[in-house]
Amino acid sequence: MGALDVSKVVQGRQGWRLITCIWLHAGVVHLLINVLCLLFIGIRLEQEFGFVRIGLVYLISGFGGSLMSALFIRASISVGASGALFGLIGSMLSELITNWSLYANKVAALLTLVLVIVVNLALGILPRVDNFAHIGGLISGFLLGFVVFIRPQFAWINQRRVAPGPQAAPAEHKHKTYQYILWIVAAILLIVGFTLAIVLLFRGYNANDHCSWCHYLSCVPTKKWKCNSSPTTCTVR
Repeated sequence: MGALDVSKVVQGRQGWRLITCIWLHAGVVHLLINVLCLLFIGIRLEQEFGFVRIGLVYLISGFGGSLMSALFIRASISVGASGALFGLIGSMLSELITNWSLYANKVAALLTLVLVIVVNLALGILPRVDNFAHIGGLISGFLLGFVVFIRPQFAWINQRRVAPGPQAAPAEHKHKTYQYILWIVAAILLIVGFTLAIVLLFRGYNANDHCSWCHYLSCVPTKKWKCNSSPTTCTVR
């Protein structure tokens, strides 16, 4: 009830499943893991940027993760909020990049985030884990971070608060040029990417037909497990 089932999304025109699957989980353990991750990641971001912006990143990233999952995993039913959580991690990375000059330990923060992303994506190659939702959410959140987390980079003087006269200091720009460039590029990529993905999904496009190796991004078969793609499989994220 509300899980991401591509056949029902496309043939049944139940597009709302792309969103509702974010709040469904495959058991108590799966729910607790995602809740703990959300608390660990989300509290710091919400304190810094507020509920509205974090909520937008969470929802849009979850939607982006569902879109990518639907384009690549068509035979399984998928539930979980990991795509949205990966979106928050991706937004942390882009926030660090676009607000680079505000951080003291920049390289350490960057390496830590990259390590967290790599480790979590590596865990996504296990069976019954929807790594495409992780990747889609990560990309969506990364682009959204450039749009919604932009901050002033250096001292900005409001001339209305400066006494008139020759001693009045000119107001400096709030943001740097590269921030505006990243904002524009990210916004364009988001709009084009989401539009294209939605159109392709409802036209019945199967991304695996055009990428013979992409399925390994979600599951790599080994001697200890097989990658089951039967219609009864439920994947978590």
